[in-house]
Amino acid sequence: MKFGTLADVENRGKVVLVRVDLNSPIDPSTSTILNDKRFREHVPTIRALEEAKVVVLAHQSRPGKKDFTTLEAHADHFERLLGTPVTYVDDIFGHCAKEAIHKSHPGDVLLLENVRFNAEENLTMKPEDARDTHLVRKLASMADLFVNDAFGTAHRSQPTITGLPFAMRTVAGLLMEKEVKNLSRVFTSAPKPVTFVLGGTKIDDSIAVAGHVLSNETADNVAIIGVVANVFYRAKDIDIGAPSANLINALGYEGEIAKAKAILDAYGDKVILPEYVAVKENDERREYAVGAMPANCPILDIGTESIGEFSKLLHESGTVVFNGPAGLFEERDFATGTYELLHAAAKAEFSVCGGGHTTAAIEQLGLEPRYSHLSTGGGACIEFLTGKKLPALGALERSWGLFGNRI
Repeated sequence: MKFGTLADVENRGKVVLVRVDLNSPIDPSTSTILNDKRFREHVPTIRALEEAKVVVLAHQSRPGKKDFTTLEAHADHFERLLGTPVTYVDDIFGHCAKEAIHKSHPGDVLLLENVRFNAEENLTMKPEDARDTHLVRKLASMADLFVNDAFGTAHRSQPTITGLPFAMRTVAGLLMEKEVKNLSRVFTSAPKPVTFVLGGTKIDDSIAVAGHVLSNETADNVAIIGVVANVFYRAKDIDIGAPSANLINALGYEGEIAKAKAILDAYGDKVILPEYVAVKENDERREYAVGAMPANCPILDIGTESIGEFSKLLHESGTVVFNGPAGLFEERDFATGTYELLHAAAKAEFSVCGGGHTTAAIEQLGLEPRYSHLSTGGGACIEFLTGKKLPALGALERSWGLFGNRI
């Protein structure tokens, strides 16, 4: 890693800005946080700064969304997890925030207001331009060090992610460091053979990952499930029925079919598709060979025979990278494929999950301790696996070059 970490800096007595990603599903009517995984993952970084004055920056949702709200409930929840007071400050960089920081002592933790309440934070801009925003200039003037621990937003080029590193000395937090280390291992020292399981509905992302890991020979096999598999069936001119075909069109992924065909033409022997699927027929689960199912029934899971074949493949893999469910796992009748494959993947020597719905399913099954790494960033993880340089990581590296170990 070409950026600084907490091990490279002295933070005792310093004012440290810490960007975290607490963006979580909440009940808008009660502000109840429904899943606190991201909170829990940031706890080690905050505790590692116990001798500093910690000022936490975070966001919840975005303007226009029903769950776009203050961080008051987040401060209370974070306080329970940390076991130490977390003071919510109803301000971002104004007089109240400055005064709260000025009056704080080493060991104190402040959580400033939702940074996306400031319009500048919602803009995508070059780091040099982000550095010159009022948001960054004001925040940087109030602290000695910036720690970016928000891997979940590492694919965003926004002021608190990429601007602050250009305005002040910046290092990665423990979660950011862990994410980069584990995801990098997939490309460098992962136990062989390496199998990627790509599913869900983010078709363009999955196809980009498949193309990248096959072209650079990172993956020995790519197992395709979920709606992503439907695109590959279409690429092979297999009839998947009107409901599944229409869903691809409705999601705007018709153009991905040609990309899937190119991958099949180049790496067909390494791309594994389910030969059997489960559909909803008369409100019940029915299984058919692909291409033989009723034309008016949507594909909602992989079939039992294919579950067995895929599970065998995962059992024989040294590394499994899992991203996206096999079907509509929210419905019990169509959760079998997702759940069985997640159990199989957990037995690999090195197992990685790409976040999002798949992580939620793993936690629901109680499999979290058996996975080597569960990423906190769905979009960021996907972009990392496509080989792209995440804006946050680029900013961390350039900040280390600009400021080095000076403080």
